[in-house]
Amino acid sequence: MAISKVMGASLYVPATHKDLQQIADGQLLGDLRSVIFCTEDAVAESELSYALFSLSLVLQQMVERPGTERFVRVRNPEVMKRVLEMPGVEKLTGFVLPKITHHNFDAYFQQVRKTQFMLMPTLETVEVFDDAEMKLLRQSLERPGVRDHIQALRIGGNDLLALLGIRRPRHVTIYKTPLGAVISKLVTIFRPYGFVLTAPVFEHLDNPALLAQEVEEDLAHGMVGKTAIHPGQVALIEQHYRVQHRDVDVAMKIIDESSPAVFRMHDSMCEVATHRAWAHSVLEQARVFGVHAMV
Repeated sequence: MAISKVMGASLYVPATHKDLQQIADGQLLGDLRSVIFCTEDAVAESELSYALFSLSLVLQQMVERPGTERFVRVRNPEVMKRVLEMPGVEKLTGFVLPKITHHNFDAYFQQVRKTQFMLMPTLETVEVFDDAEMKLLRQSLERPGVRDHIQALRIGGNDLLALLGIRRPRHVTIYKTPLGAVISKLVTIFRPYGFVLTAPVFEHLDNPALLAQEVEEDLAHGMVGKTAIHPGQVALIEQHYRVQHRDVDVAMKIIDESSPAVFRMHDSMCEVATHRAWAHSVLEQARVFGVHAMV
């Protein structure tokens, strides 16, 4: 049985950042589990050449970092081709693909289909609001040889809100906007078929309490990670990925082969057949992010 990979916080860093090399090598922000060097929305068109030059220098000098995944968010298929030709590109985990639909996915995938690179397509176009389009994309991702390259699907919240002509309010989570229903629909379209999703950015840096609430709602929707746009968000996001002791206890009981088919524990009904996948995911999440201290 496949276990959903829990990613936690992925920090976006513009490829023009003055400390890109130190961040890539862990000399700065050494606790990052996932970092994404961005050549798309975080980089102005006029700065693209410099961003790619800077990235090429970083890749050449980048040291191996077990336990840290490093991706490049490419701007388009042409930029992906240029990055793939850079010395040191093999040190990357893979690529974040922007504005993916079933129409443009192959322009990216064909470049990496014979490589080890993982892909994280981003759902952030008008097609996201069309269930039929999302099902066609899912079928593209299910093809033999493709699925094994898909690490997660990223939800581009700001792009989707922009298509609606609105901006995230400062006082509610993303789930209280029109995107709440959209995210729920994406979960039901993709997760039953083995594809996991990561949650959109939280852009208001002065409201950590609301960010904490949103991460709890992310987890309730089965999100395996969340995009961070500032280093200060990383620890707060990942704090919520720690697992409660009682959930670990229940998960261990559920996967115990001697457990009855249905039992009561911590005043909840536990059913082995329906809760087994959850139990394995909880134990994997606890292994990666730890368990909340008992009080």
